[in-house]
Amino acid sequence: MFAYLLEKLSTWFETAERRRREAYLASSTDIVQLEQRIRSIETNGYNSL
Repeated sequence: MFAYLLEKLSTWFETAERRRREAYLASSTDIVQLEQRIRSIETNGYNSL
């Protein structure tokens, strides 16, 4: 039961993180800013923003 709960929490957090990242990228005003944000996420991770 504990393992099941951990798995569900993990899935929930991953989904929430993916949605935050997608919203951040979608709010780019142009392709240049989008590429900069993608590069920033790839090198620094989303948490550094």
